[in-house]
Amino acid sequence: MTHYDVFNGDADGICALLQLRKVEPQETRLVTGVKRDINLLSRVEVVPGDRVTVLDVSMDKNKADLDRVLADGARVFYVDHHFPGELPDHARLTSMINEAPDVCTAALVNGYLQGAQVEWAVVGAFGDNLKETARRLAQPMYLSNTDLSSLEALGTYINYNGYGPAIDDLHFDPEDLYRKLYAADGALSFVLESADYATLSEGYRADMEQAESLQPVSNDANTATFIMPNAAWARRVSGVYSNDLATANPDRAHAVLTEKENGNYLVSVRAPQTNKQGAAELCMQFPTGGGRAGAAGINDLPRDSYDAFVSAFTAAYSR
Repeated sequence: MTHYDVFNGDADGICALLQLRKVEPQETRLVTGVKRDINLLSRVEVVPGDRVTVLDVSMDKNKADLDRVLADGARVFYVDHHFPGELPDHARLTSMINEAPDVCTAALVNGYLQGAQVEWAVVGAFGDNLKETARRLAQPMYLSNTDLSSLEALGTYINYNGYGPAIDDLHFDPEDLYRKLYAADGALSFVLESADYATLSEGYRADMEQAESLQPVSNDANTATFIMPNAAWARRVSGVYSNDLATANPDRAHAVLTEKENGNYLVSVRAPQTNKQGAAELCMQFPTGGGRAGAAGINDLPRDSYDAFVSAFTAAYSR
């Protein structure tokens, strides 16, 4: 029997798996990639009796491969917070799906494990820009402000590491980063003791310094649109920059478009922090779009669809 752990390469996916495997150690085959690489179940080939855990990966985008894996005799444990489409009714599928805007996969796993590895759940929630959720999860830990800030920074840096269209754009392959984090005694130990934390921190700060000079190409009271150049630093920072914009301007929706090699755009959308709705619905109007209510994206927006996207984005958040 083979066990597969299939997980998104961002902070939420990595921290969800860290919790599970710290509590339930298991030799598994890891299947992950850059944050936008979400068709991960296509890489999994099973035989009857195999077990597959899927974390922070859209069920809707993997429905055909989920059906195949179940039909081939595997048992599947699926935890996610993205739009799932129609949930399969299958005896070998156990699912925990919650699309609420203040929920992430790491928080769902924390509930499943009854807080057994809550430190990593806090990191995952911070990385997913769910700051209030993270602070709520952290309350039973009675952390100092310094330690809580350290967990927030780690979540931000893990999430930052996942962005980019290819592994070569990242500081660490998400699989390697997961293993480094798993080897640490805990999240705070990783912050204090690991040279890899310094690599993430320094890379993040350098990339964000370049992003801070950007000005919106269009904006009004309700929305702002930014365009980033076709550069490795921009691809790495697009998601966390979107999160920072949302935090700094909580009543405004934001779209960050990053130019791609093929001339199209990678798109990150953040709904207003005060009304975390509509991002997934907006992005799903375009091929390769998806996500959740508060934060979503489009993997490959054709350049000639730019005007249509901006119009749809502005309309979605007009008052």
